[in-house]
Amino acid sequence: MNPVKQHISILTIALGSGGAEKVISLLLKELKADYKVTLVMLYNVTHFPIPKEVDVIIFNKNGPDRPTYLKFVDTISFIIKYYRFVNKQNIAISISFLALPNLINGIMSSFNRSVKTIISERGFPSDNVTSKLSLYISKWFYPIFYNRCHKLFSNSIHINKDLRDNFGVKIPMEVIYNPIEIPKTIIDSNRLNTKTLKLITAGTLNKRKNHIMTIRAIKASNLKYEFSILGGGDLYNYLQNEIEESQLSDNIILEGKVKNVNNYLLNSHCFVLSSFTEGFPNALIEAMAIGLPSISTNCLSGPLELLNENEEISIKNGEFFIAKYGLLVNNDDHIGLSKALDYFHNNPEERVKFSQLSLQRSKDYQLKSIYKKFNYFIQH
Repeated sequence: MNPVKQHISILTIALGSGGAEKVISLLLKELKADYKVTLVMLYNVTHFPIPKEVDVIIFNKNGPDRPTYLKFVDTISFIIKYYRFVNKQNIAISISFLALPNLINGIMSSFNRSVKTIISERGFPSDNVTSKLSLYISKWFYPIFYNRCHKLFSNSIHINKDLRDNFGVKIPMEVIYNPIEIPKTIIDSNRLNTKTLKLITAGTLNKRKNHIMTIRAIKASNLKYEFSILGGGDLYNYLQNEIEESQLSDNIILEGKVKNVNNYLLNSHCFVLSSFTEGFPNALIEAMAIGLPSISTNCLSGPLELLNENEEISIKNGEFFIAKYGLLVNNDDHIGLSKALDYFHNNPEERVKFSQLSLQRSKDYQLKSIYKKFNYFIQH
């Protein structure tokens, strides 16, 4: 006779196209074998697949793009609905992802201590807010409600340190990196020898991703590049104007949102991450899993952990650093990035070397291995 599985809930805003949402989708594939799982979404957006064995509850049939006053009303409703759901369904473990679900989980835990509550922070807290007001609110609410939960996991050492030092979070914390599925097809590193270096990046067209840095780096170089930017966002017109004014329309393409990301990666020679800040850059590790050599800003958090095993480095302005698994440059330093691009362009043997190192490094983040750590964390 099979033992009764514990009932766990996964609470998230939605299952859109973000990095946290992809992590949830991947973990659900493994969780369903060990637990009775209910995915609770605050809003009705689904981009990633949900296993058929997982029950799904959606609190609001609308999408999350709502006026501020309605979001406030929604939040009150979500707190009440989630508290009732957890009690009615006899949830043993409540796991939440991202700030709003984490706060809801903390409030629920204040009234029901019998449920093990686990929260997950996915972005670097001090830089993951939209305004000074939201930062102030976070610093007031986090110590109150995060500390009502049993423990926390994030995807970076630096996130946990920021939560302790700047947000007063005192509960036990662990780092569990984002899982990936190793792709069926990878780069043939011998194909990386080329006269025109094909660059690629993937991420929302917003200020935090700082795509303008790579555009300016290409403009500063005398070598030939083609650059594909995957993703949509508010800065589409701004970036397109910059591309046209730089006379790079034949070299740089804003591809918009695409579903077959791996096909674009397989047709490229180098991945570039130019972000001001990250939680853990899914796009970077997924590009490495394909076998692409990579260049990244040394931003908080993630790239240093991925590309140099978190060993601290110093990079002079206008220069780059050859790390263990890729190249690192300073934030918003397009000259340093331009030199890093040229280094890979002029040294095909280095591209082959870092292609192989990317494949090696990505094996540390395979889903089975990460899930084993995750499952141990939630049970102990």
